[in-house]
Amino acid sequence: MADKPRRYKVVVFVPWESLSVVRGAMARAGAGIIGDYTRCSFANKGRGTFRGGEGTSPAVGVAGRVEEVDEWRLEMVAAADVIEGVVAAMKAAHPYEEVAYDVYRLEDF
Repeated sequence: MADKPRRYKVVVFVPWESLSVVRGAMARAGAGIIGDYTRCSFANKGRGTFRGGEGTSPAVGVAGRVEEVDEWRLEMVAAADVIEGVVAAMKAAHPYEEVAYDVYRLEDF
């Protein structure tokens, strides 16, 4: 049995108004392919908190104050050969100065 290509899952927290833009950018970079399906993703709603430090310019709220924002947790898979481009596309499409995201290496069984 041949080895399957290495895959990753990218998880990013996105405000609702930017969800489709970020999802589309990641898909165009090669994320969201599962077998013969493309643009596969999962999103669920949650509440994020942050406080911007001195010199920041938050997309939501005011620097120096604790903010709470409705955000969506967007998840998409990506193959090893496109993961760096997917992360770069996600960051470029995202409205925040500092993007909160995780990349997990996946295992197939």
